[in-house]
Amino acid sequence: MKHALLIVLLVVLMLALAGCAAGPNDAANTPNEAGVVAGFWLGLWHGIIVPITFIISLFNQNVNIYAVHNNGGWYNAGFLIGLGLFWGGGSGGACRASRRRD
Repeated sequence: MKHALLIVLLVVLMLALAGCAAGPNDAANTPNEAGVVAGFWLGLWHGIIVPITFIISLFNQNVNIYAVHNNGGWYNAGFLIGLGLFWGGGSGGACRASRRRD
């Protein structure tokens, strides 16, 4: 009985995780209304300003934190680097941990 319950729980967990998987971006590599395809540098900028953009997006339906009209991997890399620059990446936590040990 426990074995069957474990299998059912694992199947439900796998289905729930599969439902959260990202889908394809149909707007990738297509220009937006201004004729722009976002690349690495725009992704970097969007990653840096994401905290402010997120707050504005809660109140304004015309503001998004991520450009769907992007060139794919390079935009995503810039976005993640920009996020890391704002949040300090892993170095912020390492610095705090070394101060506690001293």
